[in-house]
Parts: sequence; C-alpha cells; structure tokens
Amino acid sequence: MELKTVIFMGRSGCGKGTQASLLVEYLRMKDQEHLTHYLETGKEFRKFITTPGYSAENAKRIYEEGGLMPEFLPVWIWSEFFIRNISGKEHIIMDGVARRFREAEIMDSAFDFYKRPKPTVILIDVSKEWAFDRLMARKRSDDSEEDIRTRLDWFEKDVSKSLSFYKSDPKYDFIVVNGEQTIEEVHGEIISKFSK
Repeated sequence: MELKTVIFMGRSGCGKGTQASLLVEYLRMKDQEHLTHYLETGKEFRKFITTPGYSAENAKRIYEEGGLMPEFLPVWIWSEFFIRNISGKEHIIMDGVARRFREAEIMDSAFDFYKRPKPTVILIDVSKEWAFDRLMARKRSDDSEEDIRTRLDWFEKDVSKSLSFYKSDPKYDFIVVNGEQTIEEVHGEIISKFSK
C-alpha cells in the first residue's frame, strides 16, 4: 500500500479525533507491513502543559484563559513528532495541525523535506449551527457558550485560509466528507473517497 499522510480538518465538535482514530485502526488492519503513527496535537499539548518549566507555565496560562497559542508551539509539537517518528516507512495521521495559514506553509516544507507523496487533507464538513449544538450538548464545565462561539468564529477567520491553501494546491488530495451523519457513515464515506 502507498504510504499515506493525512491531515484531518473541520470545525470544533465535528468528530475529527474519532474519525482519525478509526482511520488509524483501518490502516493498521489493512497494511501490516508499515507502521501507522497518529499525532493528536491537542493531547500532546495537554501533556506538555503539565510539565515543569517556564514555557509550559506560560502555555498553561494561555490555555486556561482560552487564548490562542503562538504558532511556534504547534509547529514545535509536530516537528518533534516528525523528527522522532518518520523513517519513510510509515503512514502518518494528524489531527489538530496546520490550522493557521503560516503553520500550513511550514508543514508543507516538512512534507517536501520528508518526500511525503500526495498528502491528503480530509475536511469533515459540518455547519456552524450543527457544531454549536453538538458542543453545547457535550459542554464541559469550563466551556461557556461564549467560548464555543469564539472557537467556531475562529474557524471561519483563520482555519479557512489553511483550507484554501490545501484546496488550491494540486500537490494535495483534498477530500470533503459530510460530517452530519452517524460515526459509521462518516467513516464509510472517508474510506470510499480515501481509497480512490
């Protein structure tokens, strides 16, 4: 099987993490000759802010205040992951990366460096209203209605620029999937489009 490099994109609450995990399982079952690595940036970041040190303390404060992290932090997280894990013989699935345009450009240079052929961007497409209702339904105690609206607005303002970058570059396979379906239906649509 050709090695896959996949970035999951979509609004908060669209199910990116769930679908990324299902794709990891699918690839591990389908291709046992190659490793499949999964980078969940949010998980790595939450791990980072529990470590001692000035950088982690600053990042934790921004996180707790609901602020936006400086771009160098996600770049550092996935860069370290790439350096540790890429040997040229594995599938790579990522969630929570390249959400800002400059980060997408930097990641593009990493794909060139590692000679990753035809990376795939999977956009799990859900409406803003659908995402809002879903996030409100599963709302965490530290998540206010205002926080949720801010995150969804940020998608329109910032993430859409990354999506335009990937969509317009023929080097990328850009797949749009209807996220307003059951988990199984979304996964089925991903596999059918992904396998073409």
